[in-house]
Amino acid sequence: MVTNLNIQYISIEDLDLDKENPRIRKWIEQYGDDPSFDQMLLALGAGTSDPEAGSTVTFQSLRDSIRTQGGVINPIIVKKASNGRYLVVEGNTRVAIYRKFFQDKIPGQWNAIPAIVHDGLEQTQIDAIRLQCHIVGPRPWDPYSKAKYLDHLLNVENMSLSKLVDLCGGRKKEITDYIDAYKDMEGYYRPVLESDSDFDPNRFSAFVELQRATVKAAILEADFTLTNFAEWVRDLKIDPLNTVRALPRILKHPQARAKFLAVGARAALKVLDVPVSPAVTNVPLDQLLRVVIEKIHIIPWPQVEAMKKDINSEQTQLIIEAQEALAELCKQFEEG
Repeated sequence: MVTNLNIQYISIEDLDLDKENPRIRKWIEQYGDDPSFDQMLLALGAGTSDPEAGSTVTFQSLRDSIRTQGGVINPIIVKKASNGRYLVVEGNTRVAIYRKFFQDKIPGQWNAIPAIVHDGLEQTQIDAIRLQCHIVGPRPWDPYSKAKYLDHLLNVENMSLSKLVDLCGGRKKEITDYIDAYKDMEGYYRPVLESDSDFDPNRFSAFVELQRATVKAAILEADFTLTNFAEWVRDLKIDPLNTVRALPRILKHPQARAKFLAVGARAALKVLDVPVSPAVTNVPLDQLLRVVIEKIHIIPWPQVEAMKKDINSEQTQLIIEAQEALAELCKQFEEG
């Protein structure tokens, strides 16, 4: 796919950070087309200790690791431009850290960084590198930035969904959920905020959970709107964010619904909680699973039909939640 590739040390003065990096692009859209280096640092995560997602390291921990090691282990990836400069395709955060160390006169060799240099890299190849490194690779962007980039590729660069899915390893449902969640967050959450500075990308997972068909249906059937949902997210009525999946049960139950609207999902779930017998709680998981499997196998067909007709019933929603919990656990097995 790529030709004329070599590895060399590039002066940090000859490197241009990638303004199409979703985290930097997010800052540019908010504050203007010419962000300062300090603004780019903030966009890339400097000044926060919050993890971006799952196993993703924070800016702080990556900075400390690079300083301890005396440099980076993995070379960055750059595209050589016609003017002799280099665009950072992958590794913007590492370059920013080197520049900051050099600027602050931290002891060490921070004036140049090892890089894989591509000459004549096409935009489609750049997109493929970003997807491999940050969507399915070992250095994922935060979920909101992933979704923003996926939406950009699909709806701005007009990459076909099938190609996008192939480049991301075939995870079509996850990709479409992320793109739809990004649209919902931009379309409903951003407008209910007083200013863009109140926009919290860490609330993104609530909008991913919203893509469950039963959740959206439950909200609309209860005479609420997706704008109401965005307001609940804004007002922290939905906290923790995974309680979105419990909305069908909450909104169907009058007392739980009232408690949710007054206080929030955590309090509403307490209304729905049925005390579990200590005898059941202490049963080993494998035995519980055997019993559940057996009971599922003997559910009468008329009962299945009744649950299908009342998809938001507590029993049906608990079955769906159990299925989703098991699917998430099995996904971890597949990921090794």
